[in-house]
Amino acid sequence: MGKRTFRNIILVGFSYTGKTRVGREVARRLGWKYVDTDDEIVRLASKPIPEIFTQDGEPKFRDMEREILRRFCRENSRVISTGGGIVADAANRDLMSESGLVICLEAKPETIHKRLLRDAEENPGQEVRPLLTVPDPLARITELKASRQSFYALSDWTVHTDLLSIDRVAEEVVRIWKDFDSMRTDVPSAKKAVFTVTTKTENYPILVDWGWLDQLGRCMNEAGLMGRVHIISDDRVYPHYGEEVRQCLKEAGFDVDSYTIPSGEQSKSPEMASRIYDWLIENRVERGDSIVALGGGVVGDLAGFIAATILRGISFVQVPTSLMAMVDSSIGGKVGMDHQRGKNLIGAFYQPRLVFMDIKTLSTLPKRELNSGWAEVIKHALIRDAQLLDLLDNMTKELIELERIITTDAIARSVVIKGTVVSEDEKEKGLRTILNYGHTIAHGLEAATGYERFLHGEAVAIGMMGAAMISRRLGLLSEDDVKRQQRILQKFGLPVDCAKADVNAVYKAIQLDKKVKGKRVRWVLLDGIGSTVIRDDVSDDIVENVIKELAKH
Repeated sequence: MGKRTFRNIILVGFSYTGKTRVGREVARRLGWKYVDTDDEIVRLASKPIPEIFTQDGEPKFRDMEREILRRFCRENSRVISTGGGIVADAANRDLMSESGLVICLEAKPETIHKRLLRDAEENPGQEVRPLLTVPDPLARITELKASRQSFYALSDWTVHTDLLSIDRVAEEVVRIWKDFDSMRTDVPSAKKAVFTVTTKTENYPILVDWGWLDQLGRCMNEAGLMGRVHIISDDRVYPHYGEEVRQCLKEAGFDVDSYTIPSGEQSKSPEMASRIYDWLIENRVERGDSIVALGGGVVGDLAGFIAATILRGISFVQVPTSLMAMVDSSIGGKVGMDHQRGKNLIGAFYQPRLVFMDIKTLSTLPKRELNSGWAEVIKHALIRDAQLLDLLDNMTKELIELERIITTDAIARSVVIKGTVVSEDEKEKGLRTILNYGHTIAHGLEAATGYERFLHGEAVAIGMMGAAMISRRLGLLSEDDVKRQQRILQKFGLPVDCAKADVNAVYKAIQLDKKVKGKRVRWVLLDGIGSTVIRDDVSDDIVENVIKELAKH
């Protein structure tokens, strides 16, 4: 946990969210100096930014941007307006966070597009904006903005500017500054939510940082939780983190007890749930209590189901310690347990009050389980974020070794993808289906092998290869993209085939998959990196041939 000094206001956000005009007005109201990183780059280079990109290349521009930001951040009482892409650099984000209050000006892609067109009409003599030189500017804005959203979400505060005047936005920024004014001396830094899941039933933040497990109690206080906390963990995770969590909760004013289950899928059972119910009732659980799920997906699913059903529902907090749980099962409110006839047959949608991630906890995760989790991150990149896939492809070594900054960034971006989809489709009636890319074959493979041969992420990796192969056979995906997916999966130590698997057993299990509708399997396929399509017209011959190829029969 570093130290922060709130001595400047730094405005970040996409183009045409109002940073320049708002920044000037805020500086006027506070009597501060206004500076703009893009304006300074143009002044020093003696040419407009598009020419810098064309003649000198983007790396030159980013070097200049980084140096100018560093110079501005050393000063005091400055309102600093930044370029839209400045947040993509981790060093820039750290610099801004350490030297000022970072406020994101937000707007919908449609709003940005309208402002861009209006600016072009009102200033016909200016150089054509690069965003207007593409065939579909709105689509490009939407794509580029989505690739940066996880970085914008790390700001201290966000102001939505769509319906507000410049004066109103400036007034809001000044109000926020005054609220933070008492913290202008050094204070501990803590990341805010990288995303807030907003569904019809609940709103809850997802908090992500490195090495801040001792802040859990404070964050639960800020979420409005109080009273007793019942920690549910397993016998692998609790020895590492249980006492630290217990202590920080006590320091935050909670009464704490804990229950530890055996690690592994076998604990996600009605029998184990019954034992936990007995324990809670013996400890006189009350409606105002909270459950903290400390562990991987099994702990989160089971503890969440207990929270959803005890006393008709009490609050619970997800504290995932496996990568799979961080980017997948802890987000979205799917809770439940297994039945002897299948996984996750008993469950509910029950959203947590808070998802709290300390990425450093992954350092105690076995390598195979860590690799398994990367499959879900790769999946998110394949279905929604081509730039995240580039990051995974280019920074594999750093990610596998859990380099702090880049790993936190990659996981945060993956979390935003999952959170965005869940917010739009809480109960998997539409968009959320795309998260099942690779899962149709994966679930069939898991069932056919008795849930013993593959970890879930390993099965998903194989399933994604099958889905990509089907996409290729339908003319949706290029061969190069199929090969690239395979290469990236292999770089993260994930399997891309299932040699000697029972083809008939896998095929039969697929027909029983929960995504079957009207006796037709609904396949989530790729029609390009970052783009999905759902098809229910994939022939049995194609499916069987792909499974045979995966099984090398």
